[in-house]
Amino acid sequence: MSGLRQRRKRAGLTANRLIPNAVTLLAVCAGLTAIRMGLQERWELAVGAIVLAMLLDGLDGRLARMMKATSEFGAHLDSLADVVNFGVAPAMLVYIWALGEAGGLGWALSLVFAMCCALRLARFNTALADENPPPWAKRFFTGVPAPAGAGLAVLPMALSFVFGDEYLRTGAVAGVALLGAGTLMISRVPTFSAKQMKVPRRHVGLVLIGAGAFAAFLVSMPWITLSLAGFAYLLSIPISVRAYNRIQSAGPAPEENSE
Repeated sequence: MSGLRQRRKRAGLTANRLIPNAVTLLAVCAGLTAIRMGLQERWELAVGAIVLAMLLDGLDGRLARMMKATSEFGAHLDSLADVVNFGVAPAMLVYIWALGEAGGLGWALSLVFAMCCALRLARFNTALADENPPPWAKRFFTGVPAPAGAGLAVLPMALSFVFGDEYLRTGAVAGVALLGAGTLMISRVPTFSAKQMKVPRRHVGLVLIGAGAFAAFLVSMPWITLSLAGFAYLLSIPISVRAYNRIQSAGPAPEENSE
């Protein structure tokens, strides 16, 4: 047995296992680049880097499953990357953008958001140990997932690119956004998981048209589109709570889902 383990170590990792992890590391680079862009006051590029990190975060897990390259190492790497990309980077970016003038209070709010993200991901990792979750649990996240929380934290910045920063680039607005997003991440509020949503065959065409329209608007009007997507996500939370409450009567409370 020990000889077999030694041969496996010498063999190394296959390309299938390396590619998803490389995508995760690219997401970390995007998150850290957002901080650099913020230090240079290139705000649109900074928020764009956060959005890129979100896209890469959604891609790495799917690549791993498609290539049959899922591993415990990859799962832990993904969670560590999420702390940087969706906890530290948005907190630093919003602090540089609006909370610096608030002094210690602004820094404290940034720290609270980053800690909420870390706690949310730690709870997620702990829930992975449950080998027998209810079959409907995969339909819900417990609390707002880290990428969505980061998006809500920088939502005032995206809005300021459209409406100007006279009223949006203030410590009050930025602080409320950070505190609200952090609270939603560590809450027990059930939110929809898009991974398990099934589209009826008769609606596939409409969904594809909608996805194409979203991509077109994202290219032509990125900040308006992203802002509307953020508000649409907020509006979906009461709907997910109602759906969860209907299902809860038939089984135990949902456990944490994969992000």
